[in-house]
Amino acid sequence: MANTAQARKRARQAVKLNAHNSSLRSRLRTAIKAVRKAVVAGDKAKAAEIFKAAQSTIDSLADKRMVHKNKAARDKSRLSAAIKAMAT
Repeated sequence: MANTAQARKRARQAVKLNAHNSSLRSRLRTAIKAVRKAVVAGDKAKAAEIFKAAQSTIDSLADKRMVHKNKAARDKSRLSAAIKAMAT
């Protein structure tokens, strides 16, 4: 339990920040899942379109340091490879 005013404030801020970060992480995972779902469905054009939107989401979260830049690059690379591997 926080005993000082400063500690109570930091606890309040931590709750707020945790909620915000959780929503950003969820947005990242949802964007990746959407591309994977489009790849499984087999529509290459739609998968590429969704990937373009997901790419900007992944990049913006990497810029905010929600995920490491290498993880962001790895995710984008794997999604891109999955789209390229689809039959045309």
